[in-house]
Amino acid sequence: MGLRPIRLRDGTAWREVRSRNVEWLRPWEATVPNGSADFAPTFSAMVRRLKAEARENRTLPWVVTYDGALVGQLTVGGISWGSLRSAYIGYWIDSRVAGRGIMPTAVGMATDFCFRQMGLHRIEINVRPENQASRRIPEKLGFRIEGRRPRYLHIDGDWRDHLTYALLAEEAGEGVLSRLIRTDEDVNMALRHDDTTMS
Repeated sequence: MGLRPIRLRDGTAWREVRSRNVEWLRPWEATVPNGSADFAPTFSAMVRRLKAEARENRTLPWVVTYDGALVGQLTVGGISWGSLRSAYIGYWIDSRVAGRGIMPTAVGMATDFCFRQMGLHRIEINVRPENQASRRIPEKLGFRIEGRRPRYLHIDGDWRDHLTYALLAEEAGEGVLSRLIRTDEDVNMALRHDDTTMS
């Protein structure tokens, strides 16, 4: 299992995974009020925008790999510096490999990187209350639930409530991923199955 920066040459694999998972992802995908078409850029336009934001230290756009194949995407976004030093993490995964501990491992790796390498102080994950599978990820990783944000984000055609989970650097202890490895069987299976790398 690995995390690496998204690349233009990922386009074919990314589009294939996304097209197979349209129905799986639709209830959780951000939409734009009034159906604005400018929210659905081409893959190359998306990657160029994400890379520009990465150069400005505002975003970390990664793909998640498993057995060497692209199986999802994880983005650390909204990176703020100065006295705030925070960011949020968003993610999606191919339904074919969901439930194998891949995404909790990826989020744990990303969180540790943000705290240890980047020096961020707070990481936030916002999840629709109905998305039990996605909620389990921050819960497994020791994120605190801070409350409900009414009509927080436009998802699947309407404004949807989200639950906010957060973790501070000082709460991460010896590392989010190492804590997860000690306690989660699915993550241990994912790690035994494939090398865990971040590049």
